[in-house]
This record gives sequence, C-alpha cells and structure tokens, in this order.
Amino acid sequence: MSTLTALPELVSVASLATASVDNPKADFSDTPFWLSVVKALFIFVYLLISTLLVIWFERRVIGRMQQRPGPNRNGPFGLLQTLADGMKSMLKEDVRPKAADVFVFTLAPLITATMCFVSFSIMPLAGEVRLFGHDTPLQLTDTPVAVLLVLAVAGVGIYGVVLAGWSSGSTYPLMGGLRATAQMISYEIAMGLSLVAVFLYAGSMSTSQIVAAQSDLWFVIPAFFSFFVFVITMVGETNRLPFDLAEGEGELTGGFHTEYGSMRFAMFFLGEYINMFTVAALATTMFLGGPAAPPGIAAINDGMFNEGWWGLLWFTAKLWVFMFFFVWLRGSLPRVRYDQFMRFGWKFLIPATLAWVVLVAFFRAGQNGWLGGSVDFAGRRFPLISLGLVGVIAVLALFGGWMWDRRAEAKEAAAHPSVPDEIDPYAGGHPVPPLPGQRLREPSLAAPSLTSDSETKEAVRG
Repeated sequence: MSTLTALPELVSVASLATASVDNPKADFSDTPFWLSVVKALFIFVYLLISTLLVIWFERRVIGRMQQRPGPNRNGPFGLLQTLADGMKSMLKEDVRPKAADVFVFTLAPLITATMCFVSFSIMPLAGEVRLFGHDTPLQLTDTPVAVLLVLAVAGVGIYGVVLAGWSSGSTYPLMGGLRATAQMISYEIAMGLSLVAVFLYAGSMSTSQIVAAQSDLWFVIPAFFSFFVFVITMVGETNRLPFDLAEGEGELTGGFHTEYGSMRFAMFFLGEYINMFTVAALATTMFLGGPAAPPGIAAINDGMFNEGWWGLLWFTAKLWVFMFFFVWLRGSLPRVRYDQFMRFGWKFLIPATLAWVVLVAFFRAGQNGWLGGSVDFAGRRFPLISLGLVGVIAVLALFGGWMWDRRAEAKEAAAHPSVPDEIDPYAGGHPVPPLPGQRLREPSLAAPSLTSDSETKEAVRG
C-alpha cells in the first residue's frame, strides 16, 4: 500500500527532473511584454545594420581580391553605397510579367524576407543584461525545441524561392525554383543530421542550454565533423557561391528572380543576406559557444569579459568570421555543376553524417558508463570501448579511401591509355606533331619501295 501511494510522488519527481533538464536555461521571468517588443525591435535594427555593412564589406573585399577599389563614392569609404542602392530600388518602377500569378508573385519575396527574422528570435545574442531596469537575457525567446524551430522556419523560407520561380510564368525562373527545391531537400537532411551530435552532447535542443553546455569546451572540438558538414550545408542553404545553382547566372540568367525588379528584388536580396546571418548565428550557437568569450579571454578576472553586454561583442565577432568566409568563397571558387552538387550531398554528406551520428551516440553511451570501463585524461573521461570503436572505424575509413583511390586510378588509366614516348611522324601518311612529353622518331632516309606495290597489283591481276 505504501508503495502504491508513493508511486505518484515518484512519478511527479521524475517529471520535474526531466522538465528541469528540458527547460531553457534563459530566465524570462523579469521580462514584461513591452520589453520583448523592444528586444524584437533591437534584433530587427541589428540585422538591418549588419546587412548594410556586410554588402559593403563583400563588395570591398571582392574588389581587393580582383585588384580594384570597390565602392568608394557615397559616404566615407563608400559606406553609404548600399543605402543608395536600396533607395534606388524603392524608387524604381515595378514591372510584372504578363503571364505571372499576381498574388503569388507578390507573396514570394515577402516570405523570403520575413522568415529569416523569425529564425533569429531564438538566438542568444548575449547572456543576462540590465535593460530598462529589468534583468533579461538578450534573446527574444527560447523553447525546449528551439533548434527545430529554426530548421522548420528555414524549410518554410525556401517556399519563397520555389513560388517565385513558379509564379513568374517564365522558363528560367521555373528551372531555378526546381533547383532550389532539390537543393533544399538534399541539404536540409545533412544539416539536421549534423546537429544531432550537438544534441547528444548538450542533452537539449534549447539554444540557451546548448550555450551553457559549452562553458568548458566548445562543441567545435568534439563534434568537428558535424561542424564541417554544417558549414558546407549552410552555404548550400543560403544559395551562395559555389552553390548558387538556383540563380546560375551563366545558365539561367538569374534563376528564380530573373523577372523581379525594384523593391521585390531588393526583398530577395535582403532575405539572402539575413539568411547568411541566421545560419552563421546558428553555427556560432551550436559549435562556438554562442556569446561566450574565447577561452583565453574568458579566464581573465574570473570571467569579467563573459558577462553582460560583452557577449554581444563576442557573438558579433564570430558572426563576422563566418561572413568573411562567405565572401572568401565567392571570390575564390567557381560554381559547381548541378549533378556534382546533388551527388556530393546524397552519396557523401548524408551517409557520412549518419555514420558520424551513430559513432557519437556510441561514444556518449560509453561516457555515461553504459559500455564498461573508461580512462581519465586531462580531466575528462574516455570510454575504452568507444575509443576502440573509433580506432576500428578510422582504419576502415583509411582502407576505404585507399581502395577508392585505387579504383579511380584504374578508371583513369582505362579511359586514357598510355601514350608512347616516341612516335613516327609519318605513321599515317601525314605529318603528326608530338604530344607534350613525346619525341619524334628519326625518319628513315631511304625512299619507300615502289616495287612492292607494283608486284602486289600484278599478283592481284593474276
């Protein structure tokens, strides 16, 4: 009887323990509604100013890469050039194709430009700050499944590109929309799988909980392969070079936004750059400690530079590292072929990420003591069985890579047979120039025999 009466209490205690783990770490109890509105306005202004700066930054950096100055007329160092271009787009005449679907044609850029703001609402820009007499996290909101919200909103945002391609009533935009659909389906899977390793390490999908779990070690170190996959997929998700196949100026003359102009095109432009900030903020939150200071600076004066508004500085600095990475890729790499991009996603990224997730799950199970003994090194516990599994998988991966290279070399040799070092320049009756690395055989000085041909003809006649 006592056991039966105590059972509900045990269940309630267990549920409370689970809730304490799943709940976000950020405390919004001292955040009134009007302060949430102020924070939303702050995020909006922060993203707009960052977008204006990053467009100028991209044009200046690529200009330097191409040995030209870039924008330098409007404002000091050309800082107001982006604002001037935006005003020009607002004042331009709005032209719409005759065959376009009016409602969807107008709705598509609105979807692209607004969804990216929603994703940024769960990003922790800093820790707890003092704002208008209230102690509140510099974060609009947080949920136990905040990261899933970002992925869902990103999936909705791609509808803007797809609908823009379909509603234009033109061939090139339609092909760009179809490419965007295939690209999203392919790389959303790899992006989601790359984040599973972070969930396993943090034990939560809440962004504030994930940031708190990186207080000792940023997840970019234990989940390095997930970080590698996420960086590749985030470039594909934002339709940036070398993966801007939905635009494809060399093939599709602009892709999904070919028929767009004036303010509608500017909204697509704005959405693309804010999406860059969104995926960079997600990478910062999941792998680089979010607003946490770098390890060396974080240890100064008992973490003085890790509190309050300092987090906004570190968060912004990490964002701009990713922005430079985007610009560097655009100025350095050519656009990949569409079939190569799809093959890379389905045949390498997704299978490799699946294997990595299984490995991380096995390793975490060993760390929790489910798989036997472990060894302590540098204050951390490493399970023996997991270390053995990692070694076996590494050997198998190296062997597989070696076999893959052998097969590739055999295919290359079969497709391109060996070329002789020496050739006869008159072997076919016509002078043949040598290939690189070949030498000509010295021609014989003796005249070709004519009797052999005449004797052959006589023999044929009988």
